[in-house]
Amino acid sequence: MVNSYKRIVPGYEAPVYITWSASNRSSLIRIPSTRGNGTRVELRCPDPACNPYLAFALMLRAGLDGIKNKTDPGEPTNVNIFHLTEKERQEKGIISLPTNLKEATDEMKKSEFVKEVLGPHVFENYLCAKIAEWDEYKAMVHPWELNKYLHML
Repeated sequence: MVNSYKRIVPGYEAPVYITWSASNRSSLIRIPSTRGNGTRVELRCPDPACNPYLAFALMLRAGLDGIKNKTDPGEPTNVNIFHLTEKERQEKGIISLPTNLKEATDEMKKSEFVKEVLGPHVFENYLCAKIAEWDEYKAMVHPWELNKYLHML
């Protein structure tokens, strides 16, 4: 959904950067430091408007894939990422989530993992629908644009 990406802004509640931590709320994935039978993993990015079936399928498969392949998630990020400069984030190898639907569909096109999990039919249809949504959005003139620029013409 086009509007979902408007909440992905550095410094606000929604995570922006692809990192993990035990206590850092600026991280995408949080694994609270309390361990035992109640250990949990928090993925902090799904938008409430997402398709929960597709989101859970991808999250579960990614988690199981990570366990099976013993994927090393790297070191936790224990600093407030929003306070780092762009240069510091680059030095730490911290990358950001897509900032709009176009960037997200570009990433999805490249993902064999997503295609395998969703299956080619769902993958292609979902991708086509989201590309069409972005194209429709790009063609619209928003009231903000009219208020901001119309008086200049």
